[in-house]
Amino acid sequence: MILNCAIVDDEPLALDLLESYVRKTSFLNLVGRYSSAVSAMSEIHQRKVDLLFLDIQMPGMDGLEFAKTLQHADMRVVFTTAFSQYAIDGFRVKALDYLLKPISYQAFTEASERALEWFRLKQGEATEAESGQPDDCIFVKSEYKLLQIQLSKILYIEGLKDYVKIYTEDNPRPILSLSSMKAMEERLPADRFLRVHRSFIVQKGKVRVVDRGRIIFGNVSIPVSDSYKQEWAAFLSGHSL
Repeated sequence: MILNCAIVDDEPLALDLLESYVRKTSFLNLVGRYSSAVSAMSEIHQRKVDLLFLDIQMPGMDGLEFAKTLQHADMRVVFTTAFSQYAIDGFRVKALDYLLKPISYQAFTEASERALEWFRLKQGEATEAESGQPDDCIFVKSEYKLLQIQLSKILYIEGLKDYVKIYTEDNPRPILSLSSMKAMEERLPADRFLRVHRSFIVQKGKVRVVDRGRIIFGNVSIPVSDSYKQEWAAFLSGHSL
């Protein structure tokens, strides 16, 4: 797989360095380099760019503002900057990774390989969907990586404002992902998963104990809110003796 990439940085030395790194990386193809977000904006939407190496602090429009204008659904960003305080903001605007200047070729290669893996996984998902085979996994973004989670392993999901915690059978620690409960609910098959609270989604087949209206997973007690009691009661009545 070859990724078309572009570079946006207002520092000429940084542009030259990143271009040299791109040309040394066999799976990257440079299709544009720009000294400002404004100059990139006029062309980048018309080019097939998969991966954008984007500086954050630039005059006029900064990198974060520019990233929010990107409309290409599959274009992803690797931010390059001298200031680490932008990491969380970068994570919210389709960033796959975050490189802190001065950037070594090793760090650049590691970020590029993570991007390549992301696109390979994305392509695999599309191929699976086209083949009509059953989809028994999801990919979630966690700490700049895409993780595959088997649906059959999920016990429950807890919502925390802009994040979700995904609890699985084979991992004592939850997987933290930047997503909303609404987005998770839409991605999960409704015949297997049920939202029982504003902050909780459970896998129906994994429910083993219900105590006084609460769902028990080990030491965790999950409430069923009034908004979801009707659906929960319907599920229970259909599976009770």
